[in-house]
Amino acid sequence: MLVVALVCVVTWGLLGSRLLVVREVSVTGLDRVSREEVVAAVDVATGTPLIRVDLAAGAERAESVDLVESATLSRGWPATLRVEIVERQPLLAVRAGDEYRLVDGDGVRVEDSPTRPGTHPVVRVTGEVEGNEAVRAAADIVERAPGSLLAQVQLIDATETDAIVLDLGGGSLVEWGDPSATADKSAVLRVLMREHPPEDGRVYDVSTPDLAIVR
Repeated sequence: MLVVALVCVVTWGLLGSRLLVVREVSVTGLDRVSREEVVAAVDVATGTPLIRVDLAAGAERAESVDLVESATLSRGWPATLRVEIVERQPLLAVRAGDEYRLVDGDGVRVEDSPTRPGTHPVVRVTGEVEGNEAVRAAADIVERAPGSLLAQVQLIDATETDAIVLDLGGGSLVEWGDPSATADKSAVLRVLMREHPPEDGRVYDVSTPDLAIVR
């Protein structure tokens, strides 16, 4: 009887008590996205028993916001619904008329720049940018290559995802091949550039790192 009574009390506390309900939605990780937009997307009404909140469904709704890459919901007892947001970050620039569109690895537009950005390489692809596998391939390189190399890259030509070319400016090109083995290719390229400094017409072929050549 005592066990049954205890279970009933706990069940009532979680499901029926007005003490353990959502009174606040706490959102962290925001920079470009507004708290109001995230709270509206999560769509959990104040007064909902905290135990009844479908955390996975709420996270999925939060991720429907354009600039939200991922969301995690958790319960903060006794009365807080916590939402942790990871926003999309620009990795590449795409020429759009006289301006540049900064996109993430999925090709989602994060912000615009009236001038060519110095912090993100320009990418050249064919077709729509959002959801383009060529943008993803270029982003994989940007995410894994060392900053010292990226600082020299002016353009990533990913019109062919298995034959990507990096333009270092000044007439030097890097035949990168597919986006795999970025660490190995970067290490080999660093050695080649040290022994054969970039100059007009120089081509570094690191598409097969073990057989890299300079032309």
